[in-house]
Amino acid sequence: MFDGFNHVSAIADDVPIHAIQGGCGPALLLLHGHPQTHAIWHKVAPALAEHFTVVAADLRGYGDSGKPPGEANHANYAKRRMALDQIELMRGLGHEAFAVIGHDRGARVAVRMALDYPQSVTRLVTLDIAPTLAMYEQTSLEFARAYWHWFFLVRPAPFPETLIRSDPDLYLRQTIGARSVGLAPFTREAYAEYLRCLSDPATAHGICEDYRASIGCDLDDDRASLAAGEQIRCPMLALWGAEGVVGKCFEPLREWRSWAPNVEGGALPCGHYIPEEAPAALLERVMPFLQASVAA
Repeated sequence: MFDGFNHVSAIADDVPIHAIQGGCGPALLLLHGHPQTHAIWHKVAPALAEHFTVVAADLRGYGDSGKPPGEANHANYAKRRMALDQIELMRGLGHEAFAVIGHDRGARVAVRMALDYPQSVTRLVTLDIAPTLAMYEQTSLEFARAYWHWFFLVRPAPFPETLIRSDPDLYLRQTIGARSVGLAPFTREAYAEYLRCLSDPATAHGICEDYRASIGCDLDDDRASLAAGEQIRCPMLALWGAEGVVGKCFEPLREWRSWAPNVEGGALPCGHYIPEEAPAALLERVMPFLQASVAA
């Protein structure tokens, strides 16, 4: 799926972080969401690599990256910890400053990265999320029914892990396949990659720890950042799917303006899995935004 890309890795906090790298030009980091891997970018990475040195990484707990046991407070799966993983990966590859595109969970990691490492993140693109704090505090019936996994995965171990491990294919079909367009956007190769990684028993725990951190230490970190007046200083582009849940249940740009004074964005003609559902539309929006930093 990624001709011309090479496998690369780094060790962060004794956890191996896996990625692929290809292309040439300014550095661009791509971060996937739940319950996927870097393979989500296979329809757009080749085009991006014509202009950028593209690094598509697996988050801690996902894909072929490490999946350590969760700590009592889940802090080793906090977005702050996961952001540092990616900073150390990029520094190890020689990229001190770079742009980031994050989808879903990867976008939440990217937001924390932009807050904690403003000298490193030059431009930020988030795909189909609103701020975590806003989404929890404004939970509605419509949102809870669509995002049931947010409330399932945070249950104490080993309950959700046991159910996921019992049938990874069923879990995958009930998450990525139960959205607005079903399984149609996912190629056979990409789906097989997602299933391969999800079939690793450690992945179920890593995924759950990611979400458990989101209702604890991540919210604490977000509230502390807001109270301290911390903001995303780099230019930010927030995109979401017109057929997805985020734009229907929240007002993404209004929410992001509490965090980012320099944010723009809008809806794309697709559902949640933007890089696989609408790759051409995504490239049309992100290429001018990313290249503006190069021109500057």
